[in-house]
Amino acid sequence: MSATLQHVQTAAGSRPTTSIDASSARWQDFVFHKLTFGFAALVLLMLAGIVASLIIGAWPALEHFGPGFVTRVEWDPVNDEYGALIAISGTLITSFIALLIAFPVSFGIALFLTEICPAWLKRPLGTAVELLAGVPSIIYGMWGLFVFAPLFADHVQPLLQATLGELPFIGALFQGPMMGIGILTAGLILSVMIIPFIASVMRDVFETCPAVLKESAYALGCTRWEVVRKIVLPYTRIGVVGGVMLGLGRALGETMAITFVIGNAHKLSWSLFAAGNSIASTLANEFAEAEAGLHMSSLFALGLILFVITFFVLAAAKVMLANMAKSEGAK
Repeated sequence: MSATLQHVQTAAGSRPTTSIDASSARWQDFVFHKLTFGFAALVLLMLAGIVASLIIGAWPALEHFGPGFVTRVEWDPVNDEYGALIAISGTLITSFIALLIAFPVSFGIALFLTEICPAWLKRPLGTAVELLAGVPSIIYGMWGLFVFAPLFADHVQPLLQATLGELPFIGALFQGPMMGIGILTAGLILSVMIIPFIASVMRDVFETCPAVLKESAYALGCTRWEVVRKIVLPYTRIGVVGGVMLGLGRALGETMAITFVIGNAHKLSWSLFAAGNSIASTLANEFAEAEAGLHMSSLFALGLILFVITFFVLAAAKVMLANMAKSEGAK
């Protein structure tokens, strides 16, 4: 037995590493490093190219209208008068409505899937939520225009006008023509679209909470809601914020679904029932037919503004997550 072991050791030691093998390994490592660095740099180059093209295309409009382009409400292609306030307000209002509705619904879906749902239902229900995230946005838009909007106009809008519309201050938001399409409808369709994204992220985050922590809380007599509020949420709040920001980013840039149901009207109104416009819907409706000059440049300026809004939202989310992580480390 010892002779066999000695023979194996001798055979293994008879293959010394040559300088050619070491040189080949160093060369492969060098190529691998440069290749992966090139892939990462390509992303930055593409981002820089997009920003540069937007700035170059938007410069004539920004130079002609100045900083007031952001606060102007006019959008008149006949007289070459353009402003971004209507599109910006439509984008922000619809995204806010969508997030206001989608966050609690997504939170409930994620909690049910991770804490309450029976084992036989968890997989099919989770798969259904993920499939909703894969539905193309134009399908949501068609469903919103031909199915949701008529039902909303016949049943929901009259109820909102008769109840919330009679309240002081906020009553003006629920007055106006009940056509089924408008700012509120666009926000509701957006909420349906982003619910699967936020719910999927929250579900995955909630599942990372160690089972021993929850079991210890149950052993101490905590109810299910107390376990969620005192154990699950503090442990996963960074991931929850990240999921919400992911959904908000999707809502800000959504195009086709909004174009179908927002009404595409360049006007401001206090009523959420009124038709409006967003940056994405304006670009989708007018970019193909825009003439070279201020009209085309103004559309580029809208695209640049949407990019800046999205960038600041994501940057704010990153700062918030960093501060939350820092505060947890301090504790």
